[in-house]
Amino acid sequence: LRFVLEDGAEHSVDSSELAFKLCAIYALREAIKSASPVLLEPLMSVEVVAPVEFQGAVVSQINRRKGVIMDSEQQGDEVIMQANIPLNNMFGYSSELRSATQGKGEFSMEYLKHAPVPQDV
Repeated sequence: LRFVLEDGAEHSVDSSELAFKLCAIYALREAIKSASPVLLEPLMSVEVVAPVEFQGAVVSQINRRKGVIMDSEQQGDEVIMQANIPLNNMFGYSSELRSATQGKGEFSMEYLKHAPVPQDV
């Protein structure tokens, strides 16, 4: 956020450092309200590889973490799923995936983009 003060006046009776700080605080609050800010969160592209017999458990985990499954394919006896999941929801996923797949599932993730935080959060 950037702003330029174009005009102002100082008066010896009511002009003080505190008065200028309060004025800046109130002006910033009004500017933010009128700007309609949007809170963003990092969205990660996640690839999960797991045995086919655990596909239902993996899909359930992704949905619980507010993920969106973009692609799913089967290669041999493994299923490979591509999903977009908010980074904040990925904490603890490694342990949960291992316990749901008897240690046979693995995943990788990389930054995709920033997306607006849902209104229900």
